[in-house]
Amino acid sequence: MENYNEQRVYNNFCLYFNAISEPRQPGKIKHLLSEVLFISTIAVISGADDFEEIADYADAKKNWLSTILKLPYGIPSHDTFNRILCAIDPSEFEQAFINWISVYRNNLPQTEEKDIIPIDGKTICNSADKNKGIKALHMVSALSTKYGLILGQQKCYEKSNEIIAIPELLKMLDIKGSIITIDAMGTQKNIANKIIEKNADYILALKGNQGNLYQEVVDLFDKIKTQQFEYYIYQQDTEIDKGHGRIETRHCVTINNLDWLYEIQYWKGIKSIAKITSTVFKNEQETTEVRYYISSLDGNANLINRAVRKHWHIENKLHWVLDVLFKEDYCRVRTGNGAENLSILRKIALNKLKSENSTKDSLKQKRKKASWQDSYAIKILLEMMK
Repeated sequence: MENYNEQRVYNNFCLYFNAISEPRQPGKIKHLLSEVLFISTIAVISGADDFEEIADYADAKKNWLSTILKLPYGIPSHDTFNRILCAIDPSEFEQAFINWISVYRNNLPQTEEKDIIPIDGKTICNSADKNKGIKALHMVSALSTKYGLILGQQKCYEKSNEIIAIPELLKMLDIKGSIITIDAMGTQKNIANKIIEKNADYILALKGNQGNLYQEVVDLFDKIKTQQFEYYIYQQDTEIDKGHGRIETRHCVTINNLDWLYEIQYWKGIKSIAKITSTVFKNEQETTEVRYYISSLDGNANLINRAVRKHWHIENKLHWVLDVLFKEDYCRVRTGNGAENLSILRKIALNKLKSENSTKDSLKQKRKKASWQDSYAIKILLEMMK
């Protein structure tokens, strides 16, 4: 890889991340903030999971990094990486991340297929410090299932606070024309309003925490079993998945005649309700689960069935990967803004690793290859900096 491309990657990186405020006092700055962030990003891509490993990577690659960066005082120490990444404003870092991924996403080939965006939270278990009264960090993230990209995140300190974090996250994201899926915790009127205001659609899960609305929906679906109400069914759709020794059948029924539902009038944009019955056959045993949803879609059963299934991508293709590949739950960074900023770095790295498609290697193999081959590490960065 030519040095021109390496310098180009760094310059393009700076276009997005130079907006982050310098947290250090003037006169005490030895290492450029942009260089610290660049090294940290490429280190996490290449297998580093905490500040010590970032410093170890930088020290091992100092000859190569010196051909790209100024490094006026050499490679920063572990303490320097720790101090800077715990001090920078995570809201600015997050906004830079969102701006960058938004530009990249908009430059991808566009199709008529709607982007289904699940939003869900994950707790970083070891970020808690009971001795200091610090609760574990809970990050609410949005995932584009169409492009496989993490679009952004918003912190909170308890799962119950997701209802505060989700509107803040929606405020920052470009979701126009997309379908937002959220579990029952996020089924709130203000969240539905925010989604409609941003010209997107929603599919929100219903459970008992919605009180009268949940019971009304359940009762209406029970009534359509009778001849008097069967005409209320708008569409039906059935999908069957086989794999990993299991067979799952998901049957979706939608209704868009909502005249019988009193509570529905308080939900902006609502057009349909859905009932999905999931039957799983595994190890000669059958289990059935019934779930209910409200939606701003017109009752397209196939689309709603598919979107609800894709909601689980955020568990399987984000949360699971963060724990298994990046060892997020084992990370004990707790000082200042360190845990939140390291979470952003992981998501930047994951987006870049997923977008590098020149090989069919697993994400784990890509991280190892990036640590072994400097040219490949730069190639991963270059893919999303064009």
